[in-house]
Amino acid sequence: QVQLVESGGGLVQPGGSLRLSCAASGSIFSISAMGWYRQAPGKQRELSATIISDDTTRYSDSVKGRFTIVKDKANNTVYLQMNSLKPEDTAVYYCNALIRTTMNNPTQSFWGQGTQVTVSS
Repeated sequence: QVQLVESGGGLVQPGGSLRLSCAASGSIFSISAMGWYRQAPGKQRELSATIISDDTTRYSDSVKGRFTIVKDKANNTVYLQMNSLKPEDTAVYYCNALIRTTMNNPTQSFWGQGTQVTVSS
């Protein structure tokens, strides 16, 4: 099967930076997109940033200009560089990947376990 392992969360002061990483492993034929979603307490999970196979990126308005998503295709890893962090960025951040496990299987959505990001002084 497929596993997504996230790392890099933690506590940071407002204005600070963090970098999240997500490594996909297991039975992977192709990855069409990887991305980061976040869920704050009492709120729905929302998209933060995605990157697709041609390196096109997409950001939510709330993180545009502060967050950058990049991928290491050779290692099936995606990173989220988060700068100028604000208290409202506090959330559990989840990695998502759209993966075909074999040539004959359809694309499936996989999720990581989540990593906590807390922005507080």
